Amino acid sequence: MSLDLTGDLIALFRQVVDIESVSGNERALADEVELALRQLPHLRVERDGDTVVARTDLGRSERVVVAGHLDTVPVAGNLPSRLVGDRVYGRGTVDMKGGVAVALAAAAALSAPTRDLSWIFYDHEEVEAARNSLTRIAAERPNWLAGDFAVLMEPTAARIEGGCQGTLRVVIKTRGLAAHSARSWLGHNAIHEAAEPLARLAGYSARVVEVDGLTYREGLNAVGIHGGIAGNVVPDSCLITVNYRFAPDRDVAAAQAHCREVFAGYELEFVDAAAGARPGLDLPLAADFVTAVGGTPTGKVGWTDVARFSALGVPAVNFGPGDPGKAHADDEFCAVSELHSCYDALLRWLG
Repeated sequence: MSLDLTGDLIALFRQVVDIESVSGNERALADEVELALRQLPHLRVERDGDTVVARTDLGRSERVVVAGHLDTVPVAGNLPSRLVGDRVYGRGTVDMKGGVAVALAAAAALSAPTRDLSWIFYDHEEVEAARNSLTRIAAERPNWLAGDFAVLMEPTAARIEGGCQGTLRVVIKTRGLAAHSARSWLGHNAIHEAAEPLARLAGYSARVVEVDGLTYREGLNAVGIHGGIAGNVVPDSCLITVNYRFAPDRDVAAAQAHCREVFAGYELEFVDAAAGARPGLDLPLAADFVTAVGGTPTGKVGWTDVARFSALGVPAVNFGPGDPGKAHADDEFCAVSELHSCYDALLRWLG
């Protein structure tokens, strides 16, 4: 099945959806994307693993990067795609094959764009950050990601979401003394000791922060708890895993410092962290994008790969079809109208 980048957008979208590409199995879709893009004489196409990059080199004064990941979470009986009224149902329709289809169609249509363009279609986004191919590309081929502004085609219901939250996980450890539960007074229960840090979490008031004109709401939540080795043993340790989603006015060090303040007196281990990204909407190039898209930008809830571009000095926003609330749902669907809205906006901005 060859992808038709110049035909009906919805037909292309369904073709992309119907090529199953659960993380680790992106090759078939990457092959089709590469083949289709190599048919376009205005693009220079390169590939690294299952990441495909297509670029114009027209000598424009600015370069825009448009990126989207090819992988999805596991299928749950929701392939092949179904068109029902104004909606296309199927795994990946929201996250984020709608954005991929729009980018492919726009890459074909924009043969003489007003800015040079880099179209990036990459693998392993829906898994741990170390396997995300942008980690490798940033280290080995940073020129592929270079630009003056970037758009991640993540689902935003065809609205602009600037920047993103940072995220970290921290493990709080409480300690006790093991004993037979029949003689519990001889020991000290570490699970009972978890009540106090959990009470701090229950009473925690999360910040609502304005950054560069956009509002970000933070969150500090227990997401896991583990303790005990048997039904007749007083546990000598308990582990509480906490996830902190922080506004992009804080870097990772500041976020960790805040956790130390909240859980002062407890033993903490930070096990994972990723910085957020400021919106960057004060740039003239970004202002042109906002004008082309319309509407009022909002702050991104969650972490996305805009943070990778921000770390490289490339301001980035999220913009793509699909309700993010339906991402990964068994009844995942994307409205046809949003695909057309995003495609038209890219052509207005770059055409």
